[in-house]
Parts: sequence; C-alpha cells; structure tokens
Amino acid sequence: MSQPFGIISMHPGSLLDADELEAVTGGYLRVLEAQGGKRLPDGPSATDGEPLFLLVATGGSEEVILKWWENRAGTSAGDPLFLIAHPGNNSLPAALEVLARLQQDGAPGRIFYLKGPDDEAGLREISDAVHDFSVQRALRQARIGLVGAPSNWLVASSPDASTIRAVWGPTIVPIEMDEVVQFLETITDAELAPHVDALVAGAIEVREPSTSDLREVGRVYLALKRIVTTHRLEALTVRCFDLVLNQRTTGCFALAQLTDDGVIAGCEGDLVSTIGLMWAHQLLGATPWMANPAQLDPQSNTLWLAHCTVPRTVVEQYRLRSHFESGLGVGIQGTLAPGPVTLLRIGGAGMNRLWLAEGEILRSGNAENLCRTQVEIQLTNGGNVTDLLRAPLGNHLVVVSGHHLVRLRRWHEGQISHDRIATEGNQDVEGSVRDPDAAELQ
Repeated sequence: MSQPFGIISMHPGSLLDADELEAVTGGYLRVLEAQGGKRLPDGPSATDGEPLFLLVATGGSEEVILKWWENRAGTSAGDPLFLIAHPGNNSLPAALEVLARLQQDGAPGRIFYLKGPDDEAGLREISDAVHDFSVQRALRQARIGLVGAPSNWLVASSPDASTIRAVWGPTIVPIEMDEVVQFLETITDAELAPHVDALVAGAIEVREPSTSDLREVGRVYLALKRIVTTHRLEALTVRCFDLVLNQRTTGCFALAQLTDDGVIAGCEGDLVSTIGLMWAHQLLGATPWMANPAQLDPQSNTLWLAHCTVPRTVVEQYRLRSHFESGLGVGIQGTLAPGPVTLLRIGGAGMNRLWLAEGEILRSGNAENLCRTQVEIQLTNGGNVTDLLRAPLGNHLVVVSGHHLVRLRRWHEGQISHDRIATEGNQDVEGSVRDPDAAELQ
C-alpha cells in the first residue's frame, strides 16, 4: 500500500500559463499521484506529518522555492527539502542551485531526478524516501520504556536518554521494577491460561520447565503488557535478570511474545539494541532478533549467535527449556531456517556509529554451554567477524531475515547525524577500522 505524500509544483508565475504548466508537469504529477502523492497549493501546506516534494517545473524557480522554504521552516523544523527534477525546461539546473544554497545554510535536502514519467528506478527512490521519512517520524514519536536500570555489564550500551532523543528520536520512559512486581500480583490464573496453553501447544518439547514455571513467565508477559498500556509505549527493554534474582522467573517468553505482538522488547535494559530492533522492524517490516556473539572463526568468517529468547514467528520450531545462566524459568530454544540474514549494531558515544553485515544462516545448534537459541552464520558482504574483535560496538547484535545492507546503510547515512564522529578516534561511521589490513565495509 502506497504511503501518502504531498507534491507542490514550483515555477515562476509569469513564465507559463496553466495549460503550458500542465503540459510540462502533468505526466509526472499523474504517476506521483498513482503512488500516493497528492497535489497541494504552493503555500506552507501542512500535511499532518507527511513528507512534501517540490516538483521543479522550470528554471527560474529558485527564488520561489527559497521563499516557500522560509515560510515552511517554522512549522516543520528539521524536515528535509525534497526536490524532484526532470530533463526539460531547465528543471535540473534550478534544483541544483536551490539545494546548493540550502546546504550552505545547513538545511537538509535531496534531489530526485526523474528521466521521464516512466522512470521506475527514480520513482522507486521517491517511494523509498517517503517510507524513510515515515520511519524517522515514527522513531521521533516513539516512547521506549526502560524497566529498571540497564544491566550492570552493559558498560558500553547505556547511553544518555538525551543522546538517544537527539540522534535517533525516541523518548525514554524510566519505569521502576516495583511497578512490574505490583502488576504480577494482580494477574489471575484464568488470565494466564490461554497464553500458557498456546505456548505449550506450539512447542515440540517441554524439557525442564514445570507447570508453575510456565504460569510465572505468562504472568510476566501480562504484567509487561500492562506496563506498555499504562505508559503508552511502542517498545521497552527490561532489566530481566532482576526477575531471575528476585522473582525466580524469567522474561524470555514475555519479551519474545511482546515482539511477536508488534511491541519491540529488548533484553537486559539494553537501549542501544532495542533501538536497533525498532529501526529494523520499522524500516524493513520484519521481526528482528537480538543475540550475543558467542563464538567466531575469522578463517571461515563465521560466528555463532545465542540467546535464551527469540520471537516464535521467526523460528521453524521451538522447545521450552530453562534459562541457561540460572537454570530457572523458561527459555526458548528455537530453530531458525537456513537462509539470508542481515546483522546490525548501532552504538558509539554519540549513538551514530553503525556496523552492518550480510550473511547466511548455516545451521541451528543445541550446545548445552550456550544460551538456548543458537545459530551459526557465515558473513558474506559488508562487515567481517574480525571487526567485532577490533572495533566492537557492544555485546548484542540484531538479526533480521533477508539481505538489507544497502537499504539500512542508506537510511542511516541520510537520517543520522555524524557530527560527533571526530571524537571517536579513527573509526568511521560504519564501525570499520581505518587500517589498510582491515576489510573495508561495503
């Protein structure tokens, strides 16, 4: 389904009459309307959060566009200026001149060049830009619950809420673990039954967990659902080892099920990975998984990822096991199908660095000395496993099905400010080391 956007035709009023203007721009406007665009008058044109594109009809439009931008900027500060240029009537030179001026003034913008109304590649770039804009808006409006403090071991993955807000957009909502405990006490066995029954019915085996264990993890899920509703959250991340230590249960099922419900849920109070999960979900429309790199082999460019939770919609089958580190509660041991995946990690002091790699899932594992869900992945494009040893951004990676390196990198380059990168030594924005012996990220 096409996402809506606004289109305004820009031209000097004295150059073309209405029929002549339609002859120049009509074909472009019609195809843009077919993919979700709507024609707007040339005033400031508020569009309820939808992106706006200015179709540069002719040369001589420069001052008209700059005046429009001056009037528009007060209501849409921070939004980029999207210009559409075409081959005739000096449209492209005018667009180049305008964007050069705006960039001199520090304003964001981009030119989309259509070779003709039937330019499918150019129209696809516009469609992608509309979606990118909607993802940025969604992240700006998102509220992420931080339930408890980040786990103590996340020494490189506990950014300030102000940095997250400035760079990625979401608002962080601190929530005390005591609130979760209070909700746990109010949930009845009758409420639990459908969720526990569905969890057990879908498993090919229930090995360690008892009936009591299953009820308790169902209780955690329903308590966190109430947290989501109470605080109007789009996502959350939980200091889940406090549940292990204090309630003798686990959050593994709850976080997996919330993610399957469409509420991104991260482990261990890891805000960095939770934002990575949200970003992948919003941009790609896929269900992501976060896990620890547990083992790697530089010679074969492979690594094993493992975690005790995984969304059940991304696995072929699953067993219900105990939580690996504690032997308590319920962990999910899922089997992921072999096939293409993309791995990502955001981070850095300024939250503006990115490591990306494409690869293939080779097999799932069942080692007893690792977290329950285990996959071996061979990296094939972009980052290498040696990057994780030389310039790690943290201990969790985000995995999403399919090859999406170009799409993710393009969004990141267009939407995330890299101004602070100079403070982070000699590493570039994609996490590779500027070393002639290091593999260059693609």
